[in-house]
Amino acid sequence: MLREAVEIFEMHMADALLSPATGMLMWLASGATLALASRRVHGQADHRLVPLMGMFGAFVFAAQMLNFAIPLTGSSGHLGGALLLAILLGPHAAFIVIASVLTVQALFFADGGLLALGANMFNLGVLPCYVAYGLVYRPLAGQAPGARRMAVASMLAAVVGLQLGALALVLQTVVSGISSLPALPFASLMLPIHLAIGLAEGLATAGLLLFLRRARPDLLGPAGSAAARPLRPVLLGLGLAAIFGIAVLSWVSSTQPDGLEWSMARTLITEPLAGTSPAPLEHGNSAVAGLVGAAATLSLVLLVGWGLRRRAPR
Repeated sequence: MLREAVEIFEMHMADALLSPATGMLMWLASGATLALASRRVHGQADHRLVPLMGMFGAFVFAAQMLNFAIPLTGSSGHLGGALLLAILLGPHAAFIVIASVLTVQALFFADGGLLALGANMFNLGVLPCYVAYGLVYRPLAGQAPGARRMAVASMLAAVVGLQLGALALVLQTVVSGISSLPALPFASLMLPIHLAIGLAEGLATAGLLLFLRRARPDLLGPAGSAAARPLRPVLLGLGLAAIFGIAVLSWVSSTQPDGLEWSMARTLITEPLAGTSPAPLEHGNSAVAGLVGAAATLSLVLLVGWGLRRRAPR
């Protein structure tokens, strides 16, 4: 059942698009970043970071199941969540969380495959968490941004992150040389459709940040830290939001092909490559699979986070 759910996740590369050499190169890049992120989180003293990482991981997993239609295109997209995580948790903790989400999707949902996991971590994690956040959001937002500045910075960073991820996917596919997808036609479809998706993600990210700015401004303090206000309401709210999203909103999630499948189909003028687009689950099974995946993500992030905390200097 879980292995048939691939189609609910956006812009995840499949093994069929990557050569072993390209896949291993991307594994090295993502693995090195994960090692760096682990060392940085290992040294953080905030004991509340780990439960926040876990619940945000479950929330982002749920958010990635909720596809929205892109008007006039016949395609769909969804919130990626990596930029939001970087703003709330800091880039290092955020990358560990998004890497955990992608790992659960690959292992439980056969989404992307193990060879492509390094590329997916790079495209959907490294680029938004470090490049879009570090080079776009932080310089534009500044140290204590007002509501308007925060909204503009998050929207621009979301667009940049999605565009870089889409471009990286095109380059990785073309360099691999095992598909018949030509670079320019493929890029001419991938970049515009992910511009639309990036705008939607930017609006959603800005909206969530503005809501938190009013409801829990402590979560928007220095990256990866929070003030002394009780954390339990935040964790409970994230858990309920994840369950609601999976159990209720997944029934109205778009079934149109995601931006990658849409671009591939129009570039090739044929069906997608074998192994890249399994049939989606029925709504009932999708909800069950989503709850299992969210729970697995929560467990994996907590396991990794607490493992790093136990080794942290005292």
